[in-house]
Amino acid sequence: MKKDSNDYVIRVLDSPLKLNASEWNALLAAQSPCEAANPFMRHEYLAALHESGSATSETGWTPRFVTLWQGKSLAGACPLYLKAHSYGEYVFDWAWANAYQQHGLDYYPKAVAAVPFTPVPGARLLARSAAERALLVKALVAWCGDENLSSLHLLFTADEDAAACEEAGLMLRHTVQFHWKNNSYRDFDDFLASLNQEKRKKIRQERRKVHDAGISFRWSLGKDISQADWDFFYRCYERTYYEHGNAPYLSRDFFQRMQDTMPENWLLFVAEGDAGGKRQPIAASLIAVSAASAAGPSDAAAPSLTAYGRYWGALARVDCLHFEACYYQPLQWCIEHGYQRFEGGAQGEHKMARALLPVKTTSAHWLAHPSFADAVERFLEREGAGIQSYMNDLERRNPFRRAGPAAPI
Repeated sequence: MKKDSNDYVIRVLDSPLKLNASEWNALLAAQSPCEAANPFMRHEYLAALHESGSATSETGWTPRFVTLWQGKSLAGACPLYLKAHSYGEYVFDWAWANAYQQHGLDYYPKAVAAVPFTPVPGARLLARSAAERALLVKALVAWCGDENLSSLHLLFTADEDAAACEEAGLMLRHTVQFHWKNNSYRDFDDFLASLNQEKRKKIRQERRKVHDAGISFRWSLGKDISQADWDFFYRCYERTYYEHGNAPYLSRDFFQRMQDTMPENWLLFVAEGDAGGKRQPIAASLIAVSAASAAGPSDAAAPSLTAYGRYWGALARVDCLHFEACYYQPLQWCIEHGYQRFEGGAQGEHKMARALLPVKTTSAHWLAHPSFADAVERFLEREGAGIQSYMNDLERRNPFRRAGPAAPI
């Protein structure tokens, strides 16, 4: 525990469970409307990662949540983890770690302010005001210095966080994701009409392949997702990870906790096909939806209804099934239910062909070693120029007709 000169107290907690869920969520609700609706920063989500064993010291994510208190009031909070590796972050710094090792220095453990395994932009510095957000950044850097950590990394930050970090002298780094914006489409055909002929034709061909294979879809939202469907989804999710030679990051217990504590934030698509003379589920796609959606689809008072492409798996191989389950079905659902945005997750230039447009995301970095900090700063300048050139090239390949919508903000 440390006391700031303005009578703020800094407390570093070794578990999200030591924070009151209502106080954390109230602080989240005090952020900008878009950030407040982000389900991945809810206490229930972070607690489930911890309680399920998905993000713990045993998996290389040691929680050290930094909190800022004024009296008995929680004025600021940040989900911080000590990392023994760089897996599950989606902002890649393996080259930095290798450079440290080559010079006989330890890069790990490092400090990461992020939502584990979740490359979704959002608030990382929860604070009641800009001044308190600045104090929180200062506290993070000071604590990392006191702990002799190599570095601090805030990943997929909100604009307010990036501004506070840059003001505090942290280095900013940009990556590219692909997001879709609903331009008030009447239906999926209206959306297709906004695309150029090549992309429109490609999407229709891909959807036809799935239809001709006899595949149909059904969706369930919130508490309407049955226990059997949750079990089936995890079977698909787990199998797909193992087929790629990896164990799944998230346990079945994590998704059970999502079902129990945050059901309103989940939308499930199940693909069904013919097998053994009857219809059987063969694949599933799990989509997160923003907290504002709990009020109901098409709520005009909601700040920005957003869906997030998250998890998928299949038990059978069908040409273009992934595109249908993870893009076309969710986009059609968003159009029909008044959702303004669909975020497609990390990387994936192929998403542009499905009308998801490039968006810059931002992370912030502090390195304790002055020489390495200088080297990384020069690297980020070069990388930043490359990212901007890449963005410019992607914009020239915009899949929309010339009069189509601008890229999502």
